[in-house]
Amino acid sequence: MSKITLERFDHIVFTVQSIEETCAFYARVLGLTVQTYEFDGSERKSLHFGEQKINLHEAGNEFEPKARCPAPGAIDICFITSTPIDEVISHLSGCGVAIVDGPGVRSGALGKMRSVYFRDPDRNLIEVSNYAEADG
Repeated sequence: MSKITLERFDHIVFTVQSIEETCAFYARVLGLTVQTYEFDGSERKSLHFGEQKINLHEAGNEFEPKARCPAPGAIDICFITSTPIDEVISHLSGCGVAIVDGPGVRSGALGKMRSVYFRDPDRNLIEVSNYAEADG
């Protein structure tokens, strides 16, 4: 049997109540870029940062194939930043986004990181973390 070697994620999918509200939130709060494109005859939207892509599916109108139980609020995701977490907290506060946990030290894929948690419009749990700050 051959072994598969994975390189990276290409994209993930968020099922959301409102694509427009989600796009506005992620653009304003995390600086993601919204892209509109056509695929299979339908207009779709996605969020981008770096080489990462988040596809958006509207709840009840998901594209096939899809997860077995797609649902708004089912995501728990961590974004890595080079921005100091205290600046992240200040920015979130300025955007009117409530912190639900942190800041605190957590364990990430590459070791210890300093994190803060908040929720998006669908109540997904969003973590923003900085590895460099956990070293000090």
